[in-house]
Parts: sequence; C-alpha cells; structure tokens
Amino acid sequence: MKKIKDYILNAFYGFTMALADSVPGVSGGTIAFLLGFYDKFINSLNSLLTKNKKERKKGISFLIKLGIGWIIGMISSVLILTSLFEKHIYKISSLFLGFVIISIPIIILEEKDVLKGKYLNLIFTLVGILLVSVIAYYNSSQIRAVDISHMNIGLVIYIFLVGAIAISAMVLPGISGSTLLLIFGLYIPIMTAIKEFLHFNFSFFLPLFVFGLGVLTGIFSVIKLLKKALEKYRTQTIYTIIGLMIGSLYAIVMGPTTLDVPVAPLSFDNFSILFFVIGGLVVFILQQLKRILEAK
Repeated sequence: MKKIKDYILNAFYGFTMALADSVPGVSGGTIAFLLGFYDKFINSLNSLLTKNKKERKKGISFLIKLGIGWIIGMISSVLILTSLFEKHIYKISSLFLGFVIISIPIIILEEKDVLKGKYLNLIFTLVGILLVSVIAYYNSSQIRAVDISHMNIGLVIYIFLVGAIAISAMVLPGISGSTLLLIFGLYIPIMTAIKEFLHFNFSFFLPLFVFGLGVLTGIFSVIKLLKKALEKYRTQTIYTIIGLMIGSLYAIVMGPTTLDVPVAPLSFDNFSILFFVIGGLVVFILQQLKRILEAK
C-alpha cells in the first residue's frame, strides 16, 4: 500500500511540473521547490551520473515515477491547456500571478533558517530579478516562430542548442523554459510538433528527436552545478531562486504579448481577481495535499 501511495505522490509531482513547464511564465522547478521535492529531484538526476549503484537505482526509481506523471501532464497540456492559454490569456495569467505571489512567502518560511541573518545575500535576489526581467523583456519583442517543417544542418544545431538551454531553465525555479522557447521562436513550433506527433503525424519526428537530445544534454550539463550550489552555497542559491520567482511576475504580466497574435500585457483593466484567488488556493491545496500524502 505504501508503494502505491509513493507512486501516486511522485506521479502527482511530475504531473504538476509538466503543467507548469508547458506554458510560458511558470517553471516546473518552482513547483518542485514549492512542494518540497526540489533537492530530491536534483539529487536523483545527479545520481544518474554516479558510480554508486544503490544511489543510481534509487534515483532512477524516483525519476520513472515522476516521469510517468510528467508525460501525462505534458500530453494534457498540449491537447488542452495550450488552446486555453490563447483563448483565456488574461485569466490564466492572473491565475499564475496568484500562484507565484502566494508561493514566494511559503518558500521563504520553509527556508527561514537558511536565510535568517544573511541579508547581504539579497544582492543575489536582485540578480535573479534582473535576469528573468531581461529575458521577459526580450521575449515581449516581436520574434517570429522558426519553421521546423524543412530541416537543415543549421536548424538541427539551433534546435539542439535551444533545447539544452530551455531544459536548463526548466529545472531552475523562476525561469520558465517555455518562455525561453518563445524568445528563440520555438515554443509554438515545438508544441505544434508534439501535438501533431500525438496525432500520429510522424513528419515532425526529426526536429522532436533533435530537441530531445538537446534536452538530455542540457539536463546533465547543469545538474551537477545545481547540486553543488544547493549543498555548498544554499543561502546564496535560495536568495537567487527567490529573485528568479519575483522576476517571473514580470514575465507573467508580459505573457499575453508572446502569443501568435500578440495582445496587450496584463493590466488592472484585464486582471481577473477571481483567477488570482484561485491561483493562491491552488498553492494552498497543493501544500495540504502534499502533507496528507506524505503523512500516510
């Protein structure tokens, strides 16, 4: 019974990460950090590179459970959420705003022992805010989607590199990998390619395969750095993560400008207080569900 609950909990983690990863403005890393399994996630990825068979086996087991939920969440997002994102952009953006704003104080409280009395490290928070704000600023510029229907060697290299960069961002709380895909003109093409592939149109297999290779390369390139940062420089890392999350608020506000047909940024006129509250409630429910599942 305990194993079944473990599968459900970890699959649930993966599912919620995928929902966040699939839309610009929110990072799957934020979900992992909020639900308290970020360190386990990073350590499990890192264990794939270790020679310790016991650690590697444990890491693979966790990642398989997480991956099952992630795949279900990503397929759901591609088939459902992407269309909702375009049709109800202001409601979705308001929901994400509530989600992130409520998440920040929760993370600060959970890491208070690490943060307390080390306020000079707030400089790292400013760096995090600046980094995401700059990315979001360039993202709001008019960047044309890349045509991936006709592949050439230059496009293969480009898709590979962008995949590596985007996945590196996805594991960092506050930086949305989907936002980076938008900046590089690959968000709509890749999401469309996945959707077509799910409908058994295999003409997009090559760009998806190249993108997948880039994703794997990015994960294994950044994961050791993250693990060391969390172990040796946790205070600085947490302050940076908080900055990344604060900066992501600007990215969410500018989200509507990144659609295929850009619209005005989120403002007081189109802001939905109802969906903002729902976003905050989602955080509360996730926290309570996490406690219930972990207690059993």
